Amino acid sequence: MITLTSVEAQNRFGQLLDTVQREPVAITRHGRTAAFIVSPRDMQDLQDARRQRGTTVKAFEAYFAKADATLTPAARRLGDADVVRLVKAAR
Repeated sequence: MITLTSVEAQNRFGQLLDTVQREPVAITRHGRTAAFIVSPRDMQDLQDARRQRGTTVKAFEAYFAKADATLTPAARRLGDADVVRLVKAAR
């Protein structure tokens, strides 16, 4: 990824637009990253991934809610340390 200062980005804006078609560009201001510029295709990919992440998280939560409903009372009382101990004992 290429990094430019905000002044460089302003002075070379046309070149910047060409560059982002090949790779994202980070824009810094006062030594800190202020923005990223990406191509429309990369932006669409990012938006698609964000939507897919939301759907995946919902499916994951639904799966665990269904799995939790099948736990025995003894299993419900297990804490993280108990699970770690049982896994180590099983090895």
